[in-house]
Amino acid sequence: MLKDRYGNHVDTHSKTALEAYSRGLDLHLSANVGSLDAIEEAIAADPEFSLAHLAKAVGLYTRGSGRQAREALAIAEVRAENCTDYGRGQMDVLGAAMSGQPSLAYERARTHLRDHPCDPLVADACIGVFSLIGFSGREGREQENLALAHALAPSFGDDWFFLAQLAFSEMEAGNLATAEPIIERAMLLAPKHAHGAHYKAHLYYETGESDAGRAYLADWMADYPANGLMHGHNTWHLALWALAAGEADEMWSLADNLVGPGGSSGPGLNILTDTAALYYRAEIAGVPVAPERWKALSQYATKIFPKPGIAFADFHAALAHAIAGDGAALAKITHGAKGPAADVVTALAKTFDAIARQDWMGAKSELAPILATHERIGGSRAQRDLLEYTYAHVLMRLGKTEIAGARLRKYRPATDYSGAVVGLHGQH
Repeated sequence: MLKDRYGNHVDTHSKTALEAYSRGLDLHLSANVGSLDAIEEAIAADPEFSLAHLAKAVGLYTRGSGRQAREALAIAEVRAENCTDYGRGQMDVLGAAMSGQPSLAYERARTHLRDHPCDPLVADACIGVFSLIGFSGREGREQENLALAHALAPSFGDDWFFLAQLAFSEMEAGNLATAEPIIERAMLLAPKHAHGAHYKAHLYYETGESDAGRAYLADWMADYPANGLMHGHNTWHLALWALAAGEADEMWSLADNLVGPGGSSGPGLNILTDTAALYYRAEIAGVPVAPERWKALSQYATKIFPKPGIAFADFHAALAHAIAGDGAALAKITHGAKGPAADVVTALAKTFDAIARQDWMGAKSELAPILATHERIGGSRAQRDLLEYTYAHVLMRLGKTEIAGARLRKYRPATDYSGAVVGLHGQH
């Protein structure tokens, strides 16, 4: 059997298949267009190449094509008879993850990574804010994420994919100075790495370098295809910077054409969460959002996530339902939240319901207790700023403007939040 570029034995004897598989894997890891096409080339060259079928399943799953992903996974498992221990382990981990068994997947991943610490797909599944750790619902998951990244780093060495993951793990743990040279090295090695560009944008956000971050990301995005996996979410970052700069027309142009439903070609999870967060951050910054926008987003959330189960999606859906006035859809989340962070989802659903009714004291009583551990809900620090800004907004509605400002200065000392909350500079 041949080896991939990470030194792992893969179940093919075809060099043509291996070359296409490796190219497809790199395109997938860098969120670039063409990954599934390359994987199909690998399968055409060796139809029995089970890890190519598994990579196809992962690619489809990442795109939100669950049914097709399960079909590809089933084919991969049928063809897994000749897998090496590495391949079988990867199959077991990713199969469990794609079958809705995250706890089992993570348990298997820890065992697998001890024996095969240089597995990019399993490492990618475990590390990051949309990962087995990221969506675990556990307190301290940012430090857990960083600890695993540190454990795997020696095996990956000077690899662009893993350096970017390591840098983001450092950022999310608050180690910005440590992260900077790591993400710079990753982007030097792979300038077209879309996840890497995203992580570098996060560094600019975290350090409050809004103008520099906006200029960097806009320049990087200039030749990134609109159907690239990260196009919509990276555009969300640009839209947030436009909002912060007071450029509402630019924000709406980006939101309508490249971020929201009907504009973005990204995964439904990103479309829902990015749009809901952008709308509400606009609302509390004093930029009106038309009721029909919230209604359309609420309907989209119901279509894409009809049943509660993913906390990060559910709390954004609850926000959309509450503001749109869809009490039935909101109640489905409030009373039917599932998963390890269900208690946080319930509290947030009640928070947004109270806000929609302008019950500011009720919103405060629901939101305040969960703020200390809002990492459990998933998502990045930048994404969870929505909750911090919401709380500040609620405090201000209660006449506690000075307390709201002091909290944000403590929580976000480097970022420019002055236009993010109604009232901090005299708006109503």
